[in-house]
Amino acid sequence: MSRIIFHIDVNSAYLSWSALSLLEQGSDTDLREIPSIIGGDMEMRHGVVLAKSIPAKKYGIVTGEPIVNAMRKCPGLTIQSPDHSLYHEKSRMLMDFLSRICPDIEQVSVDECYMDYTPISHRYPSPTDAANLIKNQVREQFGFTVNIGISDCKLLAKMASDFQKPDKVHTLFSYEIKDKLWPLPVSSLFMCGKSSVQTLRKLDIHTIGDLANADKQILSAHLKSHGITLWEYANGIDASAVISTPQEAKGIGNSTTLSHDVTSREEAFKTLLWLSESVGKRLREAGQKAGMVSVEIKYNNFRSVSHQTTLFSPSDSTQQIYETSCHLFDELWSETPIRLLGVRTSKLTSADQPLQMSLFDYTQDFAASSKTDTNSDNKSTPAPSRQKLAALDKALDRIRQKHGEHAVVRGSLLSGEGTMHSSE
Repeated sequence: MSRIIFHIDVNSAYLSWSALSLLEQGSDTDLREIPSIIGGDMEMRHGVVLAKSIPAKKYGIVTGEPIVNAMRKCPGLTIQSPDHSLYHEKSRMLMDFLSRICPDIEQVSVDECYMDYTPISHRYPSPTDAANLIKNQVREQFGFTVNIGISDCKLLAKMASDFQKPDKVHTLFSYEIKDKLWPLPVSSLFMCGKSSVQTLRKLDIHTIGDLANADKQILSAHLKSHGITLWEYANGIDASAVISTPQEAKGIGNSTTLSHDVTSREEAFKTLLWLSESVGKRLREAGQKAGMVSVEIKYNNFRSVSHQTTLFSPSDSTQQIYETSCHLFDELWSETPIRLLGVRTSKLTSADQPLQMSLFDYTQDFAASSKTDTNSDNKSTPAPSRQKLAALDKALDRIRQKHGEHAVVRGSLLSGEGTMHSSE
């Protein structure tokens, strides 16, 4: 049989877990049944909404918005401060329970994981029966609910788990894409954030179906590699496997605690460039190329978020790591002040392995090599080829190795601030 993947996601995890804890302590109010949120400081009234109840959602309150905005929408709103030690304990209990059902678990955040159902499929009448059994056991044993998405790939399983909530099981197999996925607004697609949605709307792309049938070259021209990734997701293309061992153990990354809270995209991009240079240099020194790039943001309210994406071809290029990091940042950032930024690479392979190139790589390299570097006619200079970027990286590495890390600095970093506090 073909593989079958479950995506298991706790419904409003922070709020559910806090509600259960308060009920256990003798509270006569269930946060899940009243307009309530988790986030910030209840007395100081600052921070952002980390989780919301269904009654709060009816007032138009959304995750990530400032608490003061949520209070304007619902003056009687109940605010509960987060308890991260509680959440990690609840998460550990859930993952232990799921691992006893199937050991092939990939935890991707405190409240969600993938399960490769394929090896245990012989135990159950059908995937839907198994998912409903797991869902019901979680509710009965732990008191909170989960959604489970079922598909033949991880991406579609995650999309399915985001369908109607709470306490539901949904399928989204490849043959169901046209009926279940394509009619949805493009903003519903995984990794399609606000900036991407705005760009797609300008191209008259409004639904996931519109995106799936769009011209890939036009998407690449406007959104670069991220546009191709979104096109693949819209068509349900995802070959990634459930990995039960953390990828973090096999990666190279750097993060920095900033000297002041960053509040602008431009300032964040300077830090991402600096981090990408460090990560790229370490990859080249190790003779490795990365197949995946991830970005971490820690806000000044200590909430952490991260996103990752797979590169079409493994790379050690500073420029490619930087551009990918910027795309990921745009998908992640909620405009909350930033305390820490991190760039990590994983899925490492030897730099000696043959390089897989796409049609777009060949087109870009040909276009770059077939034009002169002069710009006397005021026309835009083409993007440098892969070979030129590799040569630049090597030249900078040699200069810094001989004369020190600060012997040559990119002009865009001259006004930047920050000090590297950790490397991994």
